[in-house]
Formats: sequence, structure tokens, C-alpha cells
Amino acid sequence: MHLRVFQHVPFEGLGAISDWVAGRGAEIEFVRWFNGETPPAGNRDPDLLVILGGPMSVNDEEQLLWLRTEKEAVRRALADGVPTLGICLGAQLMAASLGAAVYPNPEKEIGWFAVHAASGAASDALLSLAEPLTVFHWHGETFDLLPGAMCLASSKACAHQAVQFGPRAIGLQFHLETTAESAALLVAHCSDEMEHGPYVQCPREVLGVSPSVYRAIHAQLFRLLDALVGEAQ
Repeated sequence: MHLRVFQHVPFEGLGAISDWVAGRGAEIEFVRWFNGETPPAGNRDPDLLVILGGPMSVNDEEQLLWLRTEKEAVRRALADGVPTLGICLGAQLMAASLGAAVYPNPEKEIGWFAVHAASGAASDALLSLAEPLTVFHWHGETFDLLPGAMCLASSKACAHQAVQFGPRAIGLQFHLETTAESAALLVAHCSDEMEHGPYVQCPREVLGVSPSVYRAIHAQLFRLLDALVGEAQ
């Protein structure tokens, strides 16, 4: 298995995705856009593309010129049917690459809040939530739902929490890959974003959840990754 990872800042990595990859002997190829890297020309499509998060906006093209190049790379991957998981900024890049507007959400979401299944999800949905799931959030933007895209999950603060863009492509505004270590890194690097608000927790709340919360989101993550690469559930 060949996993390609689009990374935007050093402190947002694979998290628990590394555990899923470890048992598959996968080759991992990082494309660190913040270091001026791009996908190798003429390289074969990966078996799975993971587009990680980052504190920037997809609309920051004037300051970060590589965002234009990355959007085109994401658009090509989706057009080619590459199984793709976009996380937070990654989901917004998927939406933007297909022409959707990305803009500030009415509320920031930072911390542990529940998402629930959206009504009317089709039988081929990649993400299935039998009941509300408490997940980790760190985002302030959202995006429009394009024709043909399917919303699979929502929260009180954000309507489009999980969106399926095709048979093998899904964007999550939330972070199923979060570990205690990766949550601590976000707090260390982005605590200035933790402004007071109804859906913004303090560092103590963010870092104080029990191991069972992490186990629940990682189980959901592994099911989703299995579905993306077509493994039996």
C-alpha cells in the first residue's frame, strides 16, 4: 500500500493514522507543502491520499502561493478517483478545489463536542454514525455543499462536519486521528486561537479527556480508512 500525505505544518501529523498504517506495511510519502515540496511528477497515484490540517485558510493564496498548486493537485486526485481523506483544512481544500466557497463559520469549534449523523445519508456512505460521537475539533471555517456532495454528519455549531465528495473521497471538519500527544501540540502552537466562545474549550478541558474518548474516535477512524481503501468491514 502506498499512502501519500499532504502536510501543511510540522506539528500536525498522522496521529492515530500511523497505527492503522503500521499493520499494513504501507509506504508513506509525505509532501510537505510548507517546505516547498510537491508530488513527484509522473508518480503513480497512491492507494490513499490523506490531506492533513493546518492553521492557515484555503483563502490565504496571496501569502501562501503553494495553496494554488495544492488545490490543483487535490482536484486531480479527486478527478482520478484516488481514495482521499481530508481532515479539517484538508476537507476545506477538497471543497475549494471543486469550486465551493470556504468562509468563516458562525462559531469557532475548538475542543471535544458531539457530531451526529445527518439525515438522508445514502447506503454507500463512507462514514456511519449509529449515535452521536464526541470528537475533537479545531476549526473556524466551513464550506458550501456542492451539488453531488453528501453531508454525513453535523454538529450544533457547524452544519457540514463530514462531507462525501464521491465514492472514495470524504472530508472531515473534525479530527478522528487525534491523540493525547497531537492535541497537546495543537494547544502548544495554536493556543492564541482559543478565544472565549460557546464552542471553545480551555486547554485543561481539551487535554483532560479520558483514554476511552480517544479509543472511540480511533475505532471510527479505522472503520473509515478501511472503507476508503475497500477493505471488508
